[in-house]
Amino acid sequence: MSAKRIFLDANVLVTVLCNEYPKFTVCARVLSLADDKRFEVYTSPLCLAIAGHLAGKKSGKQVAKKKIGIMLEKLKVTHVDGSSAKRTIANKKIHDLEDGLEYYSAVDAKCTCIVTYDKKDFYFSEMEVLDAREFLLKHAVK
Repeated sequence: MSAKRIFLDANVLVTVLCNEYPKFTVCARVLSLADDKRFEVYTSPLCLAIAGHLAGKKSGKQVAKKKIGIMLEKLKVTHVDGSSAKRTIANKKIHDLEDGLEYYSAVDAKCTCIVTYDKKDFYFSEMEVLDAREFLLKHAVK
């Protein structure tokens, strides 16, 4: 059985990096699935940049950079390239460039689920979109 590939949106990373309660616990649990053989956990360079920027405002750039480095030891990183940009622009359903870029980077990495707290941002998605709690209950709890 192959591992389930999931994509973490920036808001899940921000929640963990900035210790934002009450969502911290479930987001950290989803992030920890990178150590579970049943899952491959991805994010994009764009999500890392957003999360690092927001975490830097809260705890300082050096601390944020160190935390991102720790995340990078576990997470797989997708590619965002000209192809994902062109597909985002060509898709008339997509109104937000950032969300489209993240979506197509997840598609290209063969992810089957996007984990986000802004599910409405991915209204155009042809893959499953769940928040962290929903994901854990549906896919991770044995």
